[in-house]
Amino acid sequence: MDYFLGIDFGTSGARAIAIDQHHQIRTEISYSLPTISPEERTTCWQSTLWKLIGEIPREVRSHLKSIAINGTSSTILLCDAQGEPLYPPQMYNDTCDQASLDLLNTLAPAGHPVLSASSSLAKLLGLSRNVDMTCVRYLMHQADWLAFLLHGRLGISDYHNSLKLGYDPAMAEGRSSSIAAYPPWFQKTPLKQLVFLLPQVLRPGTSIGPIQLNLANRFDIPSECQICAGTTDSIAAFLASGADQPGMAVTSLGSTLVLKLLSHTRVDQAAYGIYSHRLGDYWLVGGASNTGGAVLQNFFSTAELEQLSQSIDPTQASPLSYYPLLKPGERFPINDPYLPPQLTPRPDDPVAFLHGLLESLARIEAQGYHLLQTHGATPLKTVYTAGGGARNATWQTIRQRHLQVSCRPAQHLQAAYGTALLAAHSSPR
Repeated sequence: MDYFLGIDFGTSGARAIAIDQHHQIRTEISYSLPTISPEERTTCWQSTLWKLIGEIPREVRSHLKSIAINGTSSTILLCDAQGEPLYPPQMYNDTCDQASLDLLNTLAPAGHPVLSASSSLAKLLGLSRNVDMTCVRYLMHQADWLAFLLHGRLGISDYHNSLKLGYDPAMAEGRSSSIAAYPPWFQKTPLKQLVFLLPQVLRPGTSIGPIQLNLANRFDIPSECQICAGTTDSIAAFLASGADQPGMAVTSLGSTLVLKLLSHTRVDQAAYGIYSHRLGDYWLVGGASNTGGAVLQNFFSTAELEQLSQSIDPTQASPLSYYPLLKPGERFPINDPYLPPQLTPRPDDPVAFLHGLLESLARIEAQGYHLLQTHGATPLKTVYTAGGGARNATWQTIRQRHLQVSCRPAQHLQAAYGTALLAAHSSPR
């Protein structure tokens, strides 16, 4: 029997899921990512990748047919000609300096997805103006670089990860070169000097090439096992959810809060942090907030969250109104790199404080979906929930009160499962 491996690198952990040809899970491995310095990140990612693959049972590894990897959106690395990172990665929630964002606003058209301080292109432009670029040859997203470690081919990405780099999948239709799908305004100075760094972009799930022979031998993986173009962690969660009709949406309640609504129409409104990914014949319209589970975990342990939630009456609204952030800066539904956290007043009762946080997160989620529909997305019908927060029944009830549509658990909660499906349906290049 053939097996297909999906690997998910999220904000706080990494997971591998192998499925069979009937899409049944055959093995699942996970690791928490430690708190480390920025300089240690790529070393940690690489060692975690090897650990995940090495822990997969040999009887599964020896029958792997394809592998795909997802990573956090807009997490980028600048690499040399050998693919070695030259600087610490810029993470999904890192932002460029204001001067670079102001410059980008003069280059890109209004409403474009790159016009956010945390977009891949904004980070690239900011870095190009603030670090030595002499030896830089490739910009790579987290998923690109991890896949490169497996297949050994530099300069290849997918159009989900590359959206916030400026790549337009609609422009790519019917064109032989993916470079042609970078918009004409890339020829403006100073972006013109950065074009050579841009990756070749493939459809997610496209086979890039076989696993490197030394890795095939090391892990007892068939040498013909294909490494596929990947995706982002939130889109992988959507693929895993079972949502497949316009009006269906997925909220990923992980460290951050990510909304994805399947829509007939494309919506791009950078002023509000809204952007659209191509997904088959439809568009996946959404946004990613910096609020989410990481804020809850900053104040409560996992056991406390579970225990205190049981004392909350989710049918009653909390009088507290917060904007829970760990540090200044928000992407969606408010796009403000300087938005301050709002976590006061804090009551002495931890149950009341948690109730206020959960209520505020639900309010932000509802505000996000309302914004998507206001700007033309297909009306919301059903919300599937993925991520660790999906297991909190109290939070689910609070969310349904705010959203006023059916909320249900995703068919599969792990983004790695969606990435395994991507690998299972891989196509030739």
